[in-house]
Amino acid sequence: MLRLPVAALIIACMATASVAQEREPEERQRLLDLAYTLGESHALRQTCEGLNDQFWRSRMVRLTEVEQAEQGFDAQLRERFNTGFAARQGEFPLCDAASRKAEQQSARKGQALALKLSQSIRMIPRGETAPDSMAEPAGPR
Repeated sequence: MLRLPVAALIIACMATASVAQEREPEERQRLLDLAYTLGESHALRQTCEGLNDQFWRSRMVRLTEVEQAEQGFDAQLRERFNTGFAARQGEFPLCDAASRKAEQQSARKGQALALKLSQSIRMIPRGETAPDSMAEPAGPR
């Protein structure tokens, strides 16, 4: 599965993220697309792993914490996550080959978005620290 490479790219992207207000419009759109993809991934993973699995939801929570977006954009990010979740949950209610394939496709899409975001990140000057990354565990699993 592509879970680990996607998670690694999202972590790399968030490790040096600037706050959403400082992002260019295309970066903000990629963040919205990533939120949607995280929602899709969350639904697809829960289909096979069970409702208690919060792997991708915890990454979405961390994304919103790191971005420190103004209230309106934060609400858009959450709405996109929920829309992606609902779309895939309704489309794939059962864990089967089709849902696993959809999960892989979603992972590839998330990987591409995270890569584009990580390539557009502004470099942090020497001596300054990056915002907390998503590399820190979200808690016991």
